[in-house]
Amino acid sequence: MGAALARAAQWTAAGSGTGTLEITPLNESLLNQIIKFVEDFSARHPREAAFVFKEPLEWKTQLDCSAFGNGYEITEATVQSEAKAKDGQSLLLLTKSTLRVRSFDQLSHVLQIAMEKKLKEVQACLEANRDPIVQILGPEYGTVEGEDRSILHLLEKVKKGGDPETEVKMKIFLLLHQLDLQLLNSSLKQISQDVRLNPAAVNNEVNLLKNFSEEGEDTVLESLEYTSDYVFSNGCRAPPWRQVHGEICYLVINPHDTDPLCITCSTAGVFLNGGQIDGKDHIDYERKSDVYKDIVTFLRERSPKFVENMAKQVSVLSYLFKMCLFILVYSCLKWVMLFFIFSKTSARFNNVSESSSETEEDEEQPVRHHEGGTDLPSEYWGIQKLAKYLKGGNPTATVIALCSMKDFNLAQETCQMAIRDIGCLEVLINLLDTEEIKCQIGSLKILKEISQNTLIRHAIADLGGLEIMVKILDSLDRELKCLAAETIANVARFKRAQRTVRQHGGIKRLVGLLGCDAVGSTSLTPYQAKDTEMARCGALALWSCSKSTKNKEAIRKAGGIPLLARWLKCSHANILTPVVGTLQECASTPSYRLAIKTEGMIEYLVKNLSSEHEELQMHCASAIFKCAEDKETRDLVRQHGGLQPLSVLLANSENKQLLAAVTGAIWKCAISEENVAKFREYKVIETLVGLLTDQPEEVLVNIVGALGECCQESVNRSTIRRCGGIPPLVKLLTGTNQALLVNVTKTVGACATEPETMIIIDRLDGVRLLWSLLKNPNPDIQASAAWAICPCIDNAKDAGEMVRSFVGGLELVVNLLKSKNKEVLASVCGAITNIAKDEENLAVITDHGVVPLLSKLANTNNDKLRRHLAEAISNCCMWGRNRVAFGESNAVAPLVRYLRSNDPSVHRATAQALYQLSEDPNNCITMHENGVVKLLLPMVGSTDETLQEAAAGCIANIRRLALATEKAKYG
Repeated sequence: MGAALARAAQWTAAGSGTGTLEITPLNESLLNQIIKFVEDFSARHPREAAFVFKEPLEWKTQLDCSAFGNGYEITEATVQSEAKAKDGQSLLLLTKSTLRVRSFDQLSHVLQIAMEKKLKEVQACLEANRDPIVQILGPEYGTVEGEDRSILHLLEKVKKGGDPETEVKMKIFLLLHQLDLQLLNSSLKQISQDVRLNPAAVNNEVNLLKNFSEEGEDTVLESLEYTSDYVFSNGCRAPPWRQVHGEICYLVINPHDTDPLCITCSTAGVFLNGGQIDGKDHIDYERKSDVYKDIVTFLRERSPKFVENMAKQVSVLSYLFKMCLFILVYSCLKWVMLFFIFSKTSARFNNVSESSSETEEDEEQPVRHHEGGTDLPSEYWGIQKLAKYLKGGNPTATVIALCSMKDFNLAQETCQMAIRDIGCLEVLINLLDTEEIKCQIGSLKILKEISQNTLIRHAIADLGGLEIMVKILDSLDRELKCLAAETIANVARFKRAQRTVRQHGGIKRLVGLLGCDAVGSTSLTPYQAKDTEMARCGALALWSCSKSTKNKEAIRKAGGIPLLARWLKCSHANILTPVVGTLQECASTPSYRLAIKTEGMIEYLVKNLSSEHEELQMHCASAIFKCAEDKETRDLVRQHGGLQPLSVLLANSENKQLLAAVTGAIWKCAISEENVAKFREYKVIETLVGLLTDQPEEVLVNIVGALGECCQESVNRSTIRRCGGIPPLVKLLTGTNQALLVNVTKTVGACATEPETMIIIDRLDGVRLLWSLLKNPNPDIQASAAWAICPCIDNAKDAGEMVRSFVGGLELVVNLLKSKNKEVLASVCGAITNIAKDEENLAVITDHGVVPLLSKLANTNNDKLRRHLAEAISNCCMWGRNRVAFGESNAVAPLVRYLRSNDPSVHRATAQALYQLSEDPNNCITMHENGVVKLLLPMVGSTDETLQEAAAGCIANIRRLALATEKAKYG
């Protein structure tokens, strides 16, 4: 085992004695084999299992004292095994979080107790004891390189005979040696099958994906960037101390439909890492996902939008390939025909070379743009004439040329393309690097206008224009700084440009533009007016740059938050809009949300909801939407009178962007009951129901989310029904938008708690639609649908018949118990609790194997799952021999441990389940052995009558069995 750990296992610090085991597929395989070896050791080798280790195996454990039961002496902070060594020391000792174990028998017990934590326990043990054989047998058996003669010394001692301990040591050493060989062989086999990537292959794949990634919904990705621009001579971008682990580089990928993903590309494959730490260029290297053979395979698992758009790109490429092939074939045929005609007529025309030469010259003339470009407007040619003065004139001529060019309509695409096509863009950028302020100002005025064009923006970035503009922000000339900032605002609308601004110190300089004393002044001096304009331009540029996560952090570090908060207090909409725009972009990060609350910005965001400018209203509502996840923020919105203006803004249903922001803010504010009461007063629920049709999905997600929060109260559920909200809600169950489906299932489920509403939902086939959503691959939708089904079954007139009418529905529910998602499992257990109330349906799910599947879930520490699982088990006991089957599936002992939970609802559900299970004598024995009576006795005195009765009933059944046993034994 020592050799396998030293040579085959993958450690986070290569060659170091203090490293940790990475959870890689190879390490997981090794750990699982070691777990199986230890678990089976006591049964296979009882004599060796009792052998006391030379030194205890010691590690930091995740187990607490409550996990131990019979065979252990438990105090408040200590656990000792009743089994002791000859020297009187306990074979197991747990003090605080340090566990010391001195025999294989106790190791096996620890793994049984650890249950789902056993992998972590073995990992911690091996990390703390890098050569465990030394602790078990002594230092003379330590792992050594080269010839290992320890086994020969053992053989000599055994030959001399007489020492039973030496024989046991010999057997243990051979068993561990055999395990070592097994681990090495399996690791060698796995390593040989591993995918091996190299830097060239990764770089090729990244470049290919970049070609299909840009702005726009149809691209495969929003962006794909390396975290480091430095490339080592071997092609790797990972630091040398990570390259020893086979790591090649790290990428930040922005899909269209998920949060940014930070991945590691290594020789073993591609996997998700812990991400970038604190917005810096530091990576949390720990693996957070499975390993995939390449980036595309990884993204196929993570992003449905990537799969969809990849398929579109492939189909487009296929079409283009076919078209190119057709054109190529057609061209070849044309030239063959021309050659054939030429050869037939060459004898008749002796001067063919001269005439053909003239013909070629005529055909090429349109390419020179004289005749072919005659449809271009006069502005194009006017700009072309000015170009020579820009390129070769003195400063005065250049300034005149710039002024003349500014007189053209630069918002027109023709003028923009003319500047690019004739090489003026390079000249304009070069002029920024001169010391002639007039030339710089003239150039920036033109660049500011034409950079509205996407192609121009990218061209400016490619030509290094952003770096020069960032330098200009240090200029003493205020007008020059304003123009530079405004142009940066236009150009920095894509990721690469935003990164360039940050890397060249632009964020700190732009934040510096916000620092002036004109805030709050109603009448401005000319000097203050220039300062205010400078701050406006700086805020515009920061707004564009703040779409990058790293830039948000850079703005915070540069002291941008208090300056933005100061400008939020002013009354000028032209500067308020970019300030609030920046804040709402940054509000996607927790640090900004906290700052917005603590810096007193909520008051001013609420105030500007009543502004006359719709764009400003939209950004204020959007900022509230992002910040109102926090209860204190929701209270501040109400206290500053923000709920009424939000309610009023719902009337502006034509501006969809504003409506999306307002409905989002209402949704999050409605999480607080006090806010719902205000919304009811302002008739918001009726208005939201009226907006349920003919709205973009982005708006619908928020509307339904808001209704879902509001309808936690009965009066609001009645309002939704009275206003005709149930039919459009049920209709939305047929959609495909994942976020919308999660919200609408929650809302329909809440409404189904009203019997009158349930009749409408059933008539509209809503329950069947909810049931069909259980097939959706998204676990959030599965869980939400299962929770919604629970009240539907509870409030349906003939619930049993309704459930049976769904062909394959019961089998589908039972199969969801195989899910890995805790929320899905809890919700499905809740549904099974209701389904099992009908005897016929209970018989069907029993046939589908509900008992063993529920039993497998019993070893869980999640209180929510514990509660609903216990309720499901309780109801499932009502059929046939299910009580006996639960006992045979080892579900009883784990249930007893639920009584140690701190959640009273878990106690109630567990006591009911144990009461039902205690009807079987064997289950009573299992409960008693696991100390159930001691745990249930205090609950008999509970104020919760259901808990009280169930606890008493369970104890009574156990007592009856004990009396019957005594009577049978003693007569």
